[in-house]
Amino acid sequence: MSEEILVNVTPPETRVALIENGVVQEIVIERTACRGLVGNIYRGRVSRVLPGIQAAFIDIGLDRAAFLHVNEIAPSDAEGRQLSIDELVREGDRVAVQVVKDPLGSKGARLTTNLSIPSRYLVFMPGVETIGVSQKIEDDRERQRLRQVLSDLSRQIGGGGFIARTAAEGASAEALEADLKFLSRLWSSIQERLDAASEVALVHEDLPLALRALRDLAGPEVERIRFDSSSNYERARTFATQLMPEILPRLERYRGERPLFDLYGVEDEIQKALERKVQLKSGGHLVIDQTEAMTTIDVNTGAFVGHRNLEETIFKTNLEAAQAICRQLRLRNLGGIIIVDFIDMAEEEHKRQVLRALNKCLARDHAKTHVSEVSSLGLVQMTRKRTRESLEHVLCEPCPCCGGRGSLKTAETTCYEIFREIMREARQFDVETLLVLASSEVVDLLLDEESTHLAELEDFIGHPIRLQAEALYTQEQYDVVLI
Repeated sequence: MSEEILVNVTPPETRVALIENGVVQEIVIERTACRGLVGNIYRGRVSRVLPGIQAAFIDIGLDRAAFLHVNEIAPSDAEGRQLSIDELVREGDRVAVQVVKDPLGSKGARLTTNLSIPSRYLVFMPGVETIGVSQKIEDDRERQRLRQVLSDLSRQIGGGGFIARTAAEGASAEALEADLKFLSRLWSSIQERLDAASEVALVHEDLPLALRALRDLAGPEVERIRFDSSSNYERARTFATQLMPEILPRLERYRGERPLFDLYGVEDEIQKALERKVQLKSGGHLVIDQTEAMTTIDVNTGAFVGHRNLEETIFKTNLEAAQAICRQLRLRNLGGIIIVDFIDMAEEEHKRQVLRALNKCLARDHAKTHVSEVSSLGLVQMTRKRTRESLEHVLCEPCPCCGGRGSLKTAETTCYEIFREIMREARQFDVETLLVLASSEVVDLLLDEESTHLAELEDFIGHPIRLQAEALYTQEQYDVVLI
């Protein structure tokens, strides 16, 4: 499978797209004014300890206090007993913490005290002595080789835990040693800044998106990495020369007149990824809804009628949907709990094949996923690790008219609410005239289909009712003014 990475940089934002076999699979957007916080290390101060939920709120200098759960603080004590939160931290304590999840919606950032620093091949964990290997490296001999090399190198620098990343597969001992020494020097400088920080402060900031893309996405399948910015291309070359010399030949400076994202159709894919409905090639479609608690995905046959029988039509639609769902999860960066409502299948073998197809496609996802069996209700429940906002949350905001509900009250409903409000006002106050301010759609309805009811209401309250259309009012907004 051939891959390409596109890096589009403008002063206000950086955008990275991962292309697999000519198809956009992932899009990451980082705004200059609100860069992601994942990976940043802070000297924080404990502002509140909440034994009831075994957590603490930490002030790290953001608008909202960050959240630190007891499981992210320390392992059990020497006797194997899990310590409670109030035994571990107290209000006013200074703690070194790292962001593991960006602030999402109304929730603050999620923290851990188990610090880790990634590089090209390794992740360094200064607080432990564990040696691990990425689960995506499946060859047993290679796993054993990496463990042995890392164990030997760890003893040379005086300890610390390391995890070999997927990119470490096949890497020489010399390359791993260079990576390890770089991480050791970086950790020493971070320690010095932590010791020197007397107040709440940022002591280590992760790389900007353009360089993170090189570190995290530039695997052996990536054939080229294209930049449309000269300055960022030069920065990438400098970064690669120091840490990733093997990818230097794959870095390219794009100089075409047509915008880079337009050339690959990325802009169109971004627009499609913000829509609720996803069309399948067969004629079926997906309906994707994001809520606060979870994301739901409904699979429908739509215009696909098949050629043989109903069960075969459903099976083929579900197989195609499984591949499309995996792509949409990556493209939209959907995380947390995800419920997939496949079309009900009668045959157990069909269910197993659809699940296998789903898991096979998810194997290429950089985020950690877990898929359960088909439930008694015919639903597939899964989770996908969420560390940053979804594409929709980055690019969109709730509709000011409906408040994010996705629907508006009809003009008729608003008319009847106005009638009830007029009745309340007429009973409470002694007025001569009532003025109704509403949208043009509501006023037109009051003057047309509801004119009889409006006239009856005027006779009932004994006061004239005037209407005035307001161009800036939504269909749900209105005011009844006493004159």
